[in-house]
Amino acid sequence: MFHKNLNLEMENKMMAHEKTLSVRTTGKGTYEITSPVAEFVRQSQIQTGQVCVFMQHTSASLVIYENADPSAQVDLKNYFERLVPESADYFTHTLEGPDDMTSHLRMVLTRTSETIPVSRGKMTLGTWQGIFIFEHRRAPHQRLIRLSIVGV
Repeated sequence: MFHKNLNLEMENKMMAHEKTLSVRTTGKGTYEITSPVAEFVRQSQIQTGQVCVFMQHTSASLVIYENADPSAQVDLKNYFERLVPESADYFTHTLEGPDDMTSHLRMVLTRTSETIPVSRGKMTLGTWQGIFIFEHRRAPHQRLIRLSIVGV
């Protein structure tokens, strides 16, 4: 069933905006970026559309995840430590250390982009949802996230 919430008239012109968000991580774990993405959406003045959040790396990923209870993030990290353990003897790609191949595999199992609907000038995330960088490397990294929004 579809509900008609907003009537978009022909005089509305499609707009697009983009920005690169730079985030410093301090090692494995999750880093919430919901607020800067929401601020980007607000500044765009787009009322109805979509915002795309894209991770420009192969050793970190993006997740929309529980943001109310930090223990959920601990469980996510611990689960991936068991799912794709470091230093497995069957990995051959270890050019940058024992977490090199595991970080790439963890990225493949998650996502490098998320698209979120925008309605009435705000992202339509659920009550307990947040947008997170999921860092898979032990060492600190500067992560670049490309934001783009289109709509009216």
